[in-house]
Amino acid sequence: MAEWVWGTMAETFERHLFGTDGVRGLANSELTAQLASDLARAAGTRISRTSGGEITNGHVLIGRDTRRSGPMLVSALEAGFNSIGIDVVDVGIAPVGAVSRLARDTGADYGVMVSASHNPAEDNGIKFFGSDGAKLSDADEHAIEQRYFAGRDYRSPIGPNIGLQTVMSDAVERYVERISNTVQYSMRGLEFVVDCANGAAFVAAPKLFEKVGASVEVHNDEPDGMNINRNCGATHPDYLAKRAAGRIGFAFDGDADRLIAVDEDGEIVDGDVIMAIFAEWQKQRNQLKNDAVVVTVMSNIGFHQAMARLGISVIETRVGDRYVLEAMRKSRAVVGGEQSGHVLLEDRATGDGLRTALRLMEVVASTGKELRQLRTVMKAFPQVLENITVADKAGLDGNDAIIDAVRGGEEALSGRGRVLVRPSGTEPLVRVMVEAPSEAEASDVATRIAGVVAAELG
Repeated sequence: MAEWVWGTMAETFERHLFGTDGVRGLANSELTAQLASDLARAAGTRISRTSGGEITNGHVLIGRDTRRSGPMLVSALEAGFNSIGIDVVDVGIAPVGAVSRLARDTGADYGVMVSASHNPAEDNGIKFFGSDGAKLSDADEHAIEQRYFAGRDYRSPIGPNIGLQTVMSDAVERYVERISNTVQYSMRGLEFVVDCANGAAFVAAPKLFEKVGASVEVHNDEPDGMNINRNCGATHPDYLAKRAAGRIGFAFDGDADRLIAVDEDGEIVDGDVIMAIFAEWQKQRNQLKNDAVVVTVMSNIGFHQAMARLGISVIETRVGDRYVLEAMRKSRAVVGGEQSGHVLLEDRATGDGLRTALRLMEVVASTGKELRQLRTVMKAFPQVLENITVADKAGLDGNDAIIDAVRGGEEALSGRGRVLVRPSGTEPLVRVMVEAPSEAEASDVATRIAGVVAAELG
């Protein structure tokens, strides 16, 4: 099963602000307060309403993670929205799932999350969600981007038409109450270990586990503004694996949209395995709509083999949970996501690591099985991922030397594996992923292709 996927290069490189997961950059250098303020004006102009010649206030809900640059960017966004007559509700530090859910619950025109997710603390980002709690479509982001670059002739209401700022001090409690009410099985007696990545989940996760009655040991819940994701969380599940000690572990990333679990033996349970567990569980209960799941091109061959064995069809999309969401809505699928730990469920809104953990807890509680038993639903092929820092990702498109290297890798695998080469949507990287029957073979092919990419684009 060899394939070579470039993705849609033209779409990736023609955009000036938005990547696959919002606007990101080095805080106060690439992603400045001025950019954030102007971006808010551009986005807010699209929802400003007029009545009798005066602007009528809509409202936007804003949350953030624990990065030092967060308050600066939130303040800039608030000023931008207020300056064109849009009210702002500040929910403070909260998981991205809370921003999405509370935006829906309060009828906000936008939910906005200030976070660079799994990136280092020096980076930050701005994600927009619509009134349905889902990330904006490419078309909506492009419209905001066009308005941003069109100039700064924004409306300037005065007096009572200037936007207001309010604080939702109980945002985390509302969110925890909302998602804990979805639980249908008792969690009492279950023990877990949680890694909050010194990020947005550091308050919400312990509150949620306490609310549902589970016993939890919490790690990395002391953010200092610069330690988010540092050798911990979903991008470093080995930290939790060493401390699980016979318990299930849950590792979140900076904004808690991802979940990577570890089982009782300390083995990593990534997004593919989590989705496979959910798909099997839902199918057994006759709740898997159309017997379909949605994943990206990054999902492991072993996932596809497991779904085929279970009689479940797999719909594949390009990388990015927004594309998974679009396909889920079209197919009415209730399980979808990415190997990285973004998992979308039946509300078809956005990745919510805490909600995913809650659902995994439900499967354990309802089946009476340990996670190490549930994970056997699929056997993953060894997968090697090389990230190559490049000067210009656009040079990947049509590069003959890289094309030849990929073809050579596919020939070496002879249909027994897979090669995927794609640009990162959020960082100056080209990602080379290879799956093969053995890790040594996958590593050999990946290293050869990565060397060519580095020589050509580095």
